[in-house]
Amino acid sequence: MKKPLAPGEGQSGLKNIVPHQSTRLPSQRIRLLAYMRAHGSINTFEAIRDLNIVRLGARIAELRAAGHNIRTQLGELRDDQGRLHPKVATYYLSADPINSEEVAA
Repeated sequence: MKKPLAPGEGQSGLKNIVPHQSTRLPSQRIRLLAYMRAHGSINTFEAIRDLNIVRLGARIAELRAAGHNIRTQLGELRDDQGRLHPKVATYYLSADPINSEEVAA
């Protein structure tokens, strides 16, 4: 089980990219993409705790629609209080966009 983080500890330096407190959708997508590029994956608990993103699945769908190749794996994960949750989605970012011409444009 991971040790609980102190306020601001789990943000991976993303505060300098987009204000962490911003709930605007473009800001959330930028934070999410930067986090996934830095860490390779993200789950619901990390999104809420580290990025202030509550509707992770919706933001993932928007990134996929923009051409990012993101795969989903469901599994059991423990939350910060140690409770086991079944079927929690973990999303993995592939280095290869689905349509490289569209993303480059």
